[in-house]
Amino acid sequence: MPRHAVDSHPQVGAPDPELETSPIVGEDEVEVEPNVSGGACTFNGVTFRIGDFVQSGAELLRCESPGVWVRDGELRPHPAGAGS
Repeated sequence: MPRHAVDSHPQVGAPDPELETSPIVGEDEVEVEPNVSGGACTFNGVTFRIGDFVQSGAELLRCESPGVWVRDGELRPHPAGAGS
């Protein structure tokens, strides 16, 4: 799995049950019925393209066809002042 810089992906927070969010699945999970048509994912009402990455807390999510979020690992920020 490629390494991703912590600051390179939008932080979308936790899924809000009041807003539309595409299903979130693990790499090993079977097919899921998408809730978004047109080859895009939605997170808290915001649309992202296939191939986009977002960060939900420490979890990295990747938008995959047919419009589902796939867990792609965790990102752990470096503590403030680390190494000083």
